[in-house]
Amino acid sequence: MKISEEFKLKEIEKLKRNSESYAKKVGIKLNPDQKIVEIVLKGLLKNKTDHGDIYCPCRIVTGNKKKDKEIVCPCVFHRGEIELEGRCKCLLFVS
Repeated sequence: MKISEEFKLKEIEKLKRNSESYAKKVGIKLNPDQKIVEIVLKGLLKNKTDHGDIYCPCRIVTGNKKKDKEIVCPCVFHRGEIELEGRCKCLLFVS
């Protein structure tokens, strides 16, 4: 099934709004580089289409639902990464 470009754009905008809302709530930000944000959001949408959820594009989806739950964006690793490096691995969120 081919997903229309219009649907993709709407889904990406929805993901962006949700990510911005989450970031604001927890005191972090989206990467100010909009090109990086767009690439990561497209990766999240691709994982949703291919694997059924918005798995972080910087992580490997194993197929083990319990284990993969940890890598649904925002993944369980992002806070520690931001604390240590000022950004998460996929570069979507920054301090």
